[in-house]
Amino acid sequence: MLETPAVVPLVPRWLGLALAAGSGFVLDAAFPDRGWWPLILPGIAMVLIALRGASWRWAALVGFIAGWSFYLVHVGWMTLFLGPVPYLALTILEALFFAAGSVLIALAYRFVAPAWPGALARMLWVPLVVAGLWTAREGIAATWPYGGFSWGRVAFSQSASPVSDAFAWLGASGVSFLLLLTVAMAIEAVLLAGRPVLARVTAVTAVGSLLVLLPAWSAPDNGELTVAAVQGNAKAGYFDVREPGDNLADQIEATRPLYGDDVDVVVWPEGGSDLDPLRSAYAERAFDTVATRMDAPLIAGAITQVGERYFNTSLLWVPGERAVDGYDKKHPVPFGEYVPDRQFWAMFAPDLIGMIGREYTPGTRDSVFELPAGARVGVNICFDIVDDALMRASVRDGAQIIFAQTNNADFGRTDESVQQLAIARIRAIETGRALVNISTVGTSAAILPDGTIVDQLPTYEAGRIVETLPLRDTVTPAVAVGGALELVLGGLGLLGLAAGVSASRGGRVRG
Repeated sequence: MLETPAVVPLVPRWLGLALAAGSGFVLDAAFPDRGWWPLILPGIAMVLIALRGASWRWAALVGFIAGWSFYLVHVGWMTLFLGPVPYLALTILEALFFAAGSVLIALAYRFVAPAWPGALARMLWVPLVVAGLWTAREGIAATWPYGGFSWGRVAFSQSASPVSDAFAWLGASGVSFLLLLTVAMAIEAVLLAGRPVLARVTAVTAVGSLLVLLPAWSAPDNGELTVAAVQGNAKAGYFDVREPGDNLADQIEATRPLYGDDVDVVVWPEGGSDLDPLRSAYAERAFDTVATRMDAPLIAGAITQVGERYFNTSLLWVPGERAVDGYDKKHPVPFGEYVPDRQFWAMFAPDLIGMIGREYTPGTRDSVFELPAGARVGVNICFDIVDDALMRASVRDGAQIIFAQTNNADFGRTDESVQQLAIARIRAIETGRALVNISTVGTSAAILPDGTIVDQLPTYEAGRIVETLPLRDTVTPAVAVGGALELVLGGLGLLGLAAGVSASRGGRVRG
């Protein structure tokens, strides 16, 4: 029988619950729109302090409260689109993931620390395992179930912080890991009060400094592209009242002042046209007119149909040639763009499930367009921006610049659009590519490969961005090894925990 080693809790239970409940608000404040990025560190610390020395049952409760308090605040914008039931369902699901990860972290504190009680193990090995377990939980929740939900990873709070250059080297998972490692080491440094202060401070500072001191990724440009991105300010929300063709008309009207300008490509947002130009003669003429008047290809979002299947599509439209390429969104949003296991979920919320009548089919085409002039554009649609694998695949398939087309009209004037823009800035740094984030209503911006925003439009106003942006071919370390690094870091946590439990079974536990 496995004997649980004694590890003294750092705080009484009532205080642990208070720390867990408060941590969600502190963590959320690190993200936009507040963007108080340093708060991610005390937010993490509040959770870890509440977990150290906790039983697995108590850790599950603490983790659930911490996770739920965070997601209730962080994704409150969901209620505007889907209402309270899906919002509560998602936040509870994410809190359950948080609870499961917290149980593993509590077990790591309980088994790993006593198994290797030396100062070096306490300062390094235990924090490595804890950081790896948190990173593993983020990675699993970001991909499962139904494609996962990546919003709220701790790294996504750091788009405007001094550690942002590290994204090109480590990716989002690597940055999350080092942030967690720094906090976990700081906690152990405080607990090792009998050890030399200089050694403890030096160890924590060295790890924390690694994030800050990693240099900006430097790569040569391979040409440039003058991009016109148009925000039409259309009534593009799911429940907005409009006539067919209204969105298309708004986009055309917002583009009209650019007619005659010398640009290489025009990009409209997701849902820039509410008519399918492959099936509507009016929309086809409109696309041709815009592309011809601009004397440039048009990349625009539209809902397309093939037989009985619908796709959320980005089309590359060339003057006189119609659509020469297209990308269909590979991961439609569950319960927003399609209903997985519809019959099962309809038993619980038939009216809500019935509202989602049109089911989008996952696409299979690659996301890179080659423009007539030769530049290669990587396209992603809305929540594609949070998918690590899709972003890496776009660059590996040859994208020299990235267009992020999105429709934020369903989320009103909430934090959703600025949270998404922060992720877009991180993706620009991570991929080493200029990125144009173009929305129906905002927030739209042009971003350089170092994350600098060179132009940004006000929300809920029609407007245009015209910028000449660099093209790049080099692959950052984050793109080259990001997927493998995430597996290694998560595996480190799981294997470290397993080793600690195994040591306990073997009777090597001391203390």
